Amino acid sequence: MKRILLLLLLSGYAFAQNKTENVFIITTDGFRWQEVFGGIDSALLNKKEFVRGKDRLKKTFWSDTLEERRKKLLPFFWNTIASQGQLYGNRWVGNKVNVMNPYWFSYPGYNEILTGYADDKVNSNDKKLNENITVLEFLNQQKKLKGKVAAYSTWDVFPYIINEPRSGIPVNSGKELVQGKLTEKEEMLNEIQSNYTSLASDRHDFVTYYLAKEYVKKNKPNVFFLSFDETDEFAHEAKYDEYLFAAHTVDKFIADLWNYCQSTPEYKGKTTFIITTDHGRGDKNKAQWTSHGQRVADCYQIWFAVIGPDTPALGEVKTEGQLYQNQLAKTAASFLGYDFQNGKEIGKEVKSAKK
Repeated sequence: MKRILLLLLLSGYAFAQNKTENVFIITTDGFRWQEVFGGIDSALLNKKEFVRGKDRLKKTFWSDTLEERRKKLLPFFWNTIASQGQLYGNRWVGNKVNVMNPYWFSYPGYNEILTGYADDKVNSNDKKLNENITVLEFLNQQKKLKGKVAAYSTWDVFPYIINEPRSGIPVNSGKELVQGKLTEKEEMLNEIQSNYTSLASDRHDFVTYYLAKEYVKKNKPNVFFLSFDETDEFAHEAKYDEYLFAAHTVDKFIADLWNYCQSTPEYKGKTTFIITTDHGRGDKNKAQWTSHGQRVADCYQIWFAVIGPDTPALGEVKTEGQLYQNQLAKTAASFLGYDFQNGKEIGKEVKSAKK
């Protein structure tokens, strides 16, 4: 363990000076690239077994053009990120992002996002402490960032993925109430969480978000991981209506957090967001969109977005190319001027994401 910690410290040398001083990694579980780049899927909209309120969905998200459909579903993505940042993963134009792990479900995906390493031994969603060092743990070992790293998530497996006991990173997850000296909002959200049970995920995404925002406001972390879950859970329940509204709501949460950062001195003009998902879903056989994993085609297909002061405003990246989920961890560290290493063969930095 001492050797690993020494490696983490020695590998944390600085790159050329970036404007970024803060990095937020944000995920929404199992959200397909098809909706990111195409908006509401007409093939699913017209299947009665997946849609309960077709008229409402059409009124809210439908348009005759793909560009308008995706903008209605994800306005922050297609108004702000598309003009100020970058979006990768539109396979219709040959821009591909794949997972490297062979399993195509959550724990292996989040391990790959956060450690940069597609570990074949991470092959279940069981609550087992991750042996691999995440980029969050690596950054928390750097002198300037020690104690300035935190995580909030809806899914209650993240304390294990991030290895909270070893890393020392606070991870508020699932049904966990906020402890210590609380703001009025935290007290209210604790009460809501205790009395308003989510029927889909471990807790409602809105509770995760507003608790996370309160943490950011109080503690001003430099590195923050935020993960939503309802997109995946509603898809598993074959509820396309709720899946779309959950994604639309996540877009609103990200917009709200971005606007908060741009209005706050500690974050304004020096914060980068990296936004992605852990796995894809079925597509070729529309009946399989509810599922994912090795037996479902296309679930290795994902997407990601980047926005911040060091990211060229390329918008939707339409050049043919192949990127991978395991590249995001090293990319996140590079924005802060560190060369992420954890003793494994990890993915390379996405060079185009930085000036």
